[in-house]
Amino acid sequence: MTRTTTRLFDKALVLDAIVASFRKLNPRVQLRNPVMFAVYLGSILTTLYWLRSFTQSSTESTGFTLAVAIWLWFTVLFANFAEAIAEGHGKAQAASLKKSRTSVPARRLTDLKSRAAVEVAAPDLKVDDLVLVEAGESIPADGEVIEGVASVDESAITGESAPVVRESGGDRSSVTGGTRVISDWLIVRVKALPGQSFLDRMIAMVEGAKRQKTPNEIALAILLAALTLIFLLVVATLLPFSMCAVQTSGQGQAISLTVLIALFVCLAPTTIGALLSAIGIAGMNRLSQANVIAMSGRAVEAAGDVDVLLLDKTGTITLGNRQATRFVPAPGITDREVAEAAHLASMADETAEGRSIAILAKNLFGLRGRDLEQIQPHFVPFSARTRMSGVSLDGSEIRKGAAEAVESHVKSLGGFLPDQSRAVVQQIAKSGGTPLVVSRDAKVLGVIELKDIVKGGIKERFAELRQMGIKTVMITGDNPLTAAAIAAEAGVDDYLAEATPEAKLALIRDYQKGGRLVAMTGDGTNDAPALAQADVAVAMNSGTQAAKEAGNMVDLDSNPTKLIEIVNIGKQLLMTRGSLTTFSIANDVAKYFAILPAAFAATYPALKALDPMRLTSPSSAILSAVIFNALIIMALVPLALRGVKYRPVGAAQLLRNNFLIYGLGGLIVPFVGIKLIDMVLYVSGLA
Repeated sequence: MTRTTTRLFDKALVLDAIVASFRKLNPRVQLRNPVMFAVYLGSILTTLYWLRSFTQSSTESTGFTLAVAIWLWFTVLFANFAEAIAEGHGKAQAASLKKSRTSVPARRLTDLKSRAAVEVAAPDLKVDDLVLVEAGESIPADGEVIEGVASVDESAITGESAPVVRESGGDRSSVTGGTRVISDWLIVRVKALPGQSFLDRMIAMVEGAKRQKTPNEIALAILLAALTLIFLLVVATLLPFSMCAVQTSGQGQAISLTVLIALFVCLAPTTIGALLSAIGIAGMNRLSQANVIAMSGRAVEAAGDVDVLLLDKTGTITLGNRQATRFVPAPGITDREVAEAAHLASMADETAEGRSIAILAKNLFGLRGRDLEQIQPHFVPFSARTRMSGVSLDGSEIRKGAAEAVESHVKSLGGFLPDQSRAVVQQIAKSGGTPLVVSRDAKVLGVIELKDIVKGGIKERFAELRQMGIKTVMITGDNPLTAAAIAAEAGVDDYLAEATPEAKLALIRDYQKGGRLVAMTGDGTNDAPALAQADVAVAMNSGTQAAKEAGNMVDLDSNPTKLIEIVNIGKQLLMTRGSLTTFSIANDVAKYFAILPAAFAATYPALKALDPMRLTSPSSAILSAVIFNALIIMALVPLALRGVKYRPVGAAQLLRNNFLIYGLGGLIVPFVGIKLIDMVLYVSGLA
């Protein structure tokens, strides 16, 4: 899989984001973020107050008012920049998808039998129209193959250069508009209207500007808006208190509008308010970089809270095809004799199992293919009725297949299945493998063990998930004995054997009744009910249209193990939001010690005791806090975009680490930062 990723601060993206930062000063755009809208209004009021100072005398320095106004505008622009740069990454990815969205002519069938067709523009197609697509032509719309088998180039969608096979029936019948048929032909039933195709939905979801806020993000935004309103009321009441204190004591002066606005901006949770949208957009971008398209932001967030993973055995936990692992000879037969017979019987077997038998024979005994023209064999293909395959050669009949089928075959020729071989068959079956018996004429030569090969490193991945508090459940159509053996080898927590669509659905509902969030993958029509029920449902892009419509995510790589990566991305999103919220709150606490003594020291001299930084002057303290408030937003933009690295540890340790790094760090950094800015202002003569 080849993916093109854009550098975090690509020059073109940064320039576009700077322009977008000014464009986002539109009041209607600012109104979407209540916290930053309040700062935006404060910037306007401070600017107007500065302009007013030219016509009316003021006790406050115009230079101080201008400096505060400028840095408040920078605070708003930095928040806009954080959102714009995150959106820019999404739009860069969407741009590559848009290149593949072309309007192509379509041959709409008017009669399926005669293949009579009329040429129409792709946008004129309707749901359930039938279209004929031949080699070299692009598929005009999303749909399902009802006839034909063809190789399809999906590189415009997935980035994978290797073509894939699409055919009618089964789990590989879904096709995407914009992909190209490179061999043979297909008849496709249209399943999506123009503008509502899978590609259109992908583009809309990848573009950050069209991203819908998640429930958690909405709840946090409401909390931040409430805190902003509380601080606004607190600051508004300080002016009359200050005026009363001056009149009563007869000393000092009432707090000015500039100081009030600066105080409000430093008290309000501006840091997380400025970065909240960027965090969410960046989370969606990371998912799309993993070649997964989420149909809703809710699904991404839910992935971070998942505590049960339902994983299909074949292709996810195991390699997908059973492999020959050993030859077990019958009494009086050598290993090599069994291998030679099995190799001959597998020469025309193009299945993965057949090829693995030939490879094992070659590796163990150096056996190689023979010249078929010289030996002139007669191959017997496998059939579901006989459950055997083999070859007739030099007057001998060599067969391999299911134990019962081969035993019946040798009995018809006067032979029998030895007790030792029968015991081997039973032992292999109990261990979760598949036994194949090999015979020559009426004599059983031995047994081949086929085994599901568990993917390397998958057991360690499941151990990591267990550390996260996530339960793994393997789903398989195998019998309970086989399922139990593979589950034990893979290290999953539980398994569902002989799984049916109804059993999968019932299992998900049982977990959900217990208050657990469930994630699963699927690609077939029979997976659709369970996918629709799961909280995080990842459909394979190679799967059926029904599966893709039932899921809330689509994996363009069709890699079932991607579910583990999706969970990590979801947890990283929640971690980033939580960590920066902790930092923001701790940050605000530290800023109180800078700005409160400065704002009220003239009226209440006792407040000077709350100034541990010993800042140069009240105006320097206020300006330093405002400058720091703006700069810290820019400093945290890379972290918001990259995300906080998630490590598979327990919830208690995560919370402890969060408080130590972002809580304690949020308290210390402002003290250091504000003091350094104050020193710079003093040295430069601006204090």
